[in-house]
Amino acid sequence: MPLHLTIELLYEFDMIGTTQRKPMKFFRYFLCLAPLLVLPACSTVNGPTSENYGKRTLGTVWDDQMIESRGKANIRAANEQLKKAHVNITAFNGMVLLTGQVASDEIKSTAAASIKDLRKVRTVHNELEVAGPTSMMARTNDSWLTTKVKAALLSSNDTEGNRVKVVTENGVVYLMGLLTRTEAEAAVEKTRTVFGVQKIVKVFEYIN
Repeated sequence: MPLHLTIELLYEFDMIGTTQRKPMKFFRYFLCLAPLLVLPACSTVNGPTSENYGKRTLGTVWDDQMIESRGKANIRAANEQLKKAHVNITAFNGMVLLTGQVASDEIKSTAAASIKDLRKVRTVHNELEVAGPTSMMARTNDSWLTTKVKAALLSSNDTEGNRVKVVTENGVVYLMGLLTRTEAEAAVEKTRTVFGVQKIVKVFEYIN
């Protein structure tokens, strides 16, 4: 997304030490024309450029946050049982991941149906389990496991850890991101080395 820069320069110039104070027309014309002369030079790019398809734009990050916020509200309003269920919603580049536990397959389907038509939602990966909610201890362990996996990915020279979103639910690690297939496999292999990971689910969007 191009960034549009507007520069506004306001100057006052008075001649000091004279009996009359007259505007310096030359300098006024120069200051008016300076932005027109400088900005084209600043915008000149030497050599070819390419987009970084592995990085979300600021607009996409904002859209994902809106999906998560509105999605939570929709899920809670869709069914009385969903208000009490343990349901997490994670959005990345319009791809939505649902994790947690619900009471039945019907409630599981209802949760996904309540968000699939939200603006900017492209795909819904419904990984909800039909089971009782996990304990606070299990959720604490999941948070710790997410931290360990993220640290492992960031410390590796073979992975793009800053482009991988890690979500853990009941020992299952979900990996999201915009990666090449080689980068994705490297991320999976690194995650396998982390103690405590019971299962790895790839929710990648491949860019090649």
